[in-house]
Amino acid sequence: MTRNTRLWIVLTLNLSLVASLLTVGIGAESLSVFATGVDYLADAAAITVALVANWLSTRPPTAARPGGFLKATTWAAFVNAGWLLVLSVIVIAAAIRQFVTGVHVVRGLPVLVVSAIAAVIMLAGGLILSGDERNGDQGGNLNMRAVLLDTLADSTAAGAVAVVGAIILATNGNYWLDPAIALVVSGVIAFHAFRLVREVLVELKS
Repeated sequence: MTRNTRLWIVLTLNLSLVASLLTVGIGAESLSVFATGVDYLADAAAITVALVANWLSTRPPTAARPGGFLKATTWAAFVNAGWLLVLSVIVIAAAIRQFVTGVHVVRGLPVLVVSAIAAVIMLAGGLILSGDERNGDQGGNLNMRAVLLDTLADSTAAGAVAVVGAIILATNGNYWLDPAIALVVSGVIAFHAFRLVREVLVELKS
């Protein structure tokens, strides 16, 4: 399976989940689920950038670009990681705002169901993308690494949100866990995205 085929599959998986996550996030008044939906929408845009970068990297040299587009995938990784970092900071700010202004009631059952489904689907997407590395094709392609990191982070985050939904459903309370998990997950994602941005900048300078 080629890199682009893997990316197209994961793009389709992302888009199939966006509407459900956003709808449930609004209907269940869950910041963590809504943030997951926005993240998946951003991921779809990031994968599109990755596909374009992969295409550019295979273009032959021209008079204007005698070296071709060798750093196209690295620039794509920069865009993807940078966007993920910005999105994480926005969610962190929204979570903190909820703690300051007061946490509202969150409906646990839809949070549990949609997040569990999203976690399984994104885990499958991560396994598909990791085939690039297992086949020895990944090399130093930070573009594919960025997309893989993002997909696995999505699966982990959705799994954590599903656990929170289960706790809220079982206790009929503990609503503070919703913005709390959104805060923790976004913080972890932001940390890894920042590290990837630094790696990309080092490669771009080389």
